[in-house]
Amino acid sequence: MAGSAAVAAPGPSAPRRLNVNVGVLGHIDSGKTALARALSTTGSTAAFDRAPQSRARGITLDLGFSCLRTPLPPHLGPGPGELQLTLVDCPGHASLIRTIIGGAQIIDLMMLVIDVTKGMQTQSAECLVIGQIACQKMVVVLNKIDLLPEGKRQAAIEKMTKKMQKTLENTKFQGCPIAAVAAKPGGPEAPETVNPLGVSELIEVLKSQAYLPTRDPMGPFLMAIDHCFSIKGQGTVMTGTVLSGSVSLGDNVEIPALKVTKKVKSMQMFHTPVTYAMQGDRVGVCVTQFDPKLLERGLICTPESLQTIHAAIISLKKIQYFRGALQTKAKFHITVGHETVMGKVMFFSPAPADFSKEPLENAFDFEKEYLYQEEYLSKGSKSSEENKENDQTGEGQLPRQQWALLEFEKPVTCPKFCLVIGSKLDTDIHANTCRLAFHGILLQGMEDKNYVETFLPKLKMYKLKHKEGQVERVLDDYSVIGRSLFKKETNIQIFVGLKVKLSTGEEGVIEGGFGQSGKFKIRIPKIRIARQMWSRQGTRVGVRLWHLLWLKSYFVPSRKHSL
Repeated sequence: MAGSAAVAAPGPSAPRRLNVNVGVLGHIDSGKTALARALSTTGSTAAFDRAPQSRARGITLDLGFSCLRTPLPPHLGPGPGELQLTLVDCPGHASLIRTIIGGAQIIDLMMLVIDVTKGMQTQSAECLVIGQIACQKMVVVLNKIDLLPEGKRQAAIEKMTKKMQKTLENTKFQGCPIAAVAAKPGGPEAPETVNPLGVSELIEVLKSQAYLPTRDPMGPFLMAIDHCFSIKGQGTVMTGTVLSGSVSLGDNVEIPALKVTKKVKSMQMFHTPVTYAMQGDRVGVCVTQFDPKLLERGLICTPESLQTIHAAIISLKKIQYFRGALQTKAKFHITVGHETVMGKVMFFSPAPADFSKEPLENAFDFEKEYLYQEEYLSKGSKSSEENKENDQTGEGQLPRQQWALLEFEKPVTCPKFCLVIGSKLDTDIHANTCRLAFHGILLQGMEDKNYVETFLPKLKMYKLKHKEGQVERVLDDYSVIGRSLFKKETNIQIFVGLKVKLSTGEEGVIEGGFGQSGKFKIRIPKIRIARQMWSRQGTRVGVRLWHLLWLKSYFVPSRKHSL
């Protein structure tokens, strides 16, 4: 079975073991699997492309797991102990990006593997983007240095090192360590007796970058499953990484995709039987028999602890390397936790007066009103230019936080506050472009399939529309009569309470109709109208209607109101 321990202390005298999950990511054919093999002291049932399909095609098709065990470095605590680096070998092929994203969500430290003869390639860049979203620390590995002429090798390594340092300047990984290796000198066909170059030095770098990850055994158990197989006479084994909580022998675990609950019969971590596993551990869990083909990948959890949702509200940010606008009603491949489905998006932001307010983390305020956006607001976007005139600061600033409503084509099962990534995976994989469009956190899931009627009315959203009219005359100290804003047949009652702004600066609200010709009454409560000023300006004072159009029509067909 595949597995590892986060912090294990089997007995009072046993040395402690710290587990750190290390992702091995990079472009196809950069030598990731060879590097994982060169670093590992123990493999798993899912290591080094053991699957027949991987061997037949000569590429990694699924996540591979192995581990490196080494003495615990001093900066991770006093006394004897063991550092276990669980290596998560991710595919490099562009078509397998869903698997790469899933792998990135279970790692603490990332190795970005670069073919030193080719430098950054398209999938190298995508892996870097994924790392910035999902990981805290990174080590760059320049592989295949044996392909460089020996006399020019050091100079070529230094040149590529400087290139990588330049590439990382504007990322969270600026200044990260860069190591040079040849994981398999001579290539895949070289004999096993050939020793790798630079691997012992890389191990020291990895040890120096290892840290104490956040591990919490409390709360509901949740585990990401990446492989599933049967053992005759024992049961079905699910291998994966514990994302939260803990699990013990005899516990009941739910398999939401199959709608069944199973009892844990036994567990192993890298061929070693265990009775307990917690957040961060890689473990194989054996339960009573079921067909493993039904669960190639997915989640298991404490019974009834996950939500299955049809739509969601997320807080999000655009990925800077994505070319083009993020447009409302566009479809994206949405990765929610460890599942990817097609989904439609609708973007919205705070009211312009609230653009500079502090972002609200892990919560969404349904009491506030939100401004509908035709696209995500970013520098140079069409919507941000249009919003400049609505920005009360007059500076055309961008909001500090934006949201999206996601509507999934099929329901997804996921934990609360999970990572969400939007991608355009139907883009040509040979195009030199980033397919990852945005990332965010799921704030509110909608479990009712009739969410349009039952849930969305709670979401207060509006569009801004403008129409110009004139002030005809002053009615009293706090009211004026307007005209040329509505048609004669318009039901003005629909617009009662909506804001208007006069060209002289005053703000008011529509109080109701006036007569039968489309005229209307505006109340200006905060200022006593100076009649003399108005008489000098005449009747051509402009009125702007701020039309707050609730987005019922976005979800449910409704009659359009004519102005």
